Amino acid sequence: MSDKSEKVEKVEKADKPVKTEKVEKFERLSVFKTYKLYVGGKFPRSESGRVYEVTDSKDDWLANAPLASRKDARDAVVAARKAFGAWSGATAYNRGQILYRVAEMLEGRRDQYVREVADAEGLSKSKAAAQVDAAIDRWVWYAGWTDKIAQVIGGSNPVAGPYFNLSSPEPTGVVAVLAPQESSFLGLVSVVAPVIATGNTAVVVASEKAPLPALSLGEVLATSDLPGGVVNVLSGRTAEIAAPLAAHQDVNAIDLAGADEALAKELEIAAADNLKRVLRPQPVDDWSATPGTDRMTAFLETKTVWHPTGSLGASGSAY
Repeated sequence: MSDKSEKVEKVEKADKPVKTEKVEKFERLSVFKTYKLYVGGKFPRSESGRVYEVTDSKDDWLANAPLASRKDARDAVVAARKAFGAWSGATAYNRGQILYRVAEMLEGRRDQYVREVADAEGLSKSKAAAQVDAAIDRWVWYAGWTDKIAQVIGGSNPVAGPYFNLSSPEPTGVVAVLAPQESSFLGLVSVVAPVIATGNTAVVVASEKAPLPALSLGEVLATSDLPGGVVNVLSGRTAEIAAPLAAHQDVNAIDLAGADEALAKELEIAAADNLKRVLRPQPVDDWSATPGTDRMTAFLETKTVWHPTGSLGASGSAY
């Protein structure tokens, strides 16, 4: 074939249209998260089947949260009571390890909580990050206290007689916790961590307006070696859930951090029926400030043991 023929053939091939496959593009739909309660180590929906809309600071829809009922509250108490024996009987060192593990898990999901706290409280990303970091640090702080609080508030007592007299703190039992309404995550951690650090189990009522960080916390607790039932998280109308908890005969104490003055008074009256310990709402200007030991000692009982040493001799001791 001549050079001229080759050129003609190449031109003809170039003129022929190239067939291409048409690719259809579809817009991907986001997978919305289904928030659930956290009760007994599981994630049930409310037995009532109800939900309520959660919005951000600009009133834009964020998610549907479960609207817990009185039955959900009773189920949570049953789960907390069932878990109390093993949790209170665990060594303080073991409880500290588990609380530290919670902090590790939160650190790994930090970005998620920054986003949820920013949406819930209308904060900038940097301010929300500071809140989340402080909450993670708060878990570490209480993890360090689990095996030290007994030495701080317990000890031997001088008595006039041939006895050893020893006082030691013991957990109160099942504690109902009304989480702060405004501080959806740092405030929540600040009232929950001291309760379980000292061996109690908790039924937590999340912030009514901003429950999503609390419900997400349940996902972390479920994967952090914390036994099911030690912490149970409910969301919904605070007054509706708190009333049966305050009157429940198997709840030993209640923290009213998230109740207003009128609700706190009603719940305190209901709690008196079985002599619950009641921690009334206290104004907190800055949840990131060092909390001290007050929230740990609020839900501890003091057990005092007398042990005979034998007859005292001239030296003052029988040994």
